[in-house]
Amino acid sequence: MTLIALAIPCLSAVTLGYVAMCAASPFGTCRKCNGIGFAMETDRKGRPKRGKSCRRCKTTGKRIRVGRWLFNRAQRIYREGTN
Repeated sequence: MTLIALAIPCLSAVTLGYVAMCAASPFGTCRKCNGIGFAMETDRKGRPKRGKSCRRCKTTGKRIRVGRWLFNRAQRIYREGTN
């Protein structure tokens, strides 16, 4: 098998896996706050304390996946175009 013939099924399997993951779980953990919803800081004694709220996920700890965002955008454009 040539390299291209081997790469096509692998890439399609990865793509279909990501589509299935976006359909099953459209929200992932926020990369900025690691799903906590706020930044961790330490006080003067070195103990961890709650920091500022995360602006990226709006303190939910969840964010929408890129694939799901693209799907929602395509659906919205299609709906607006057919009316």
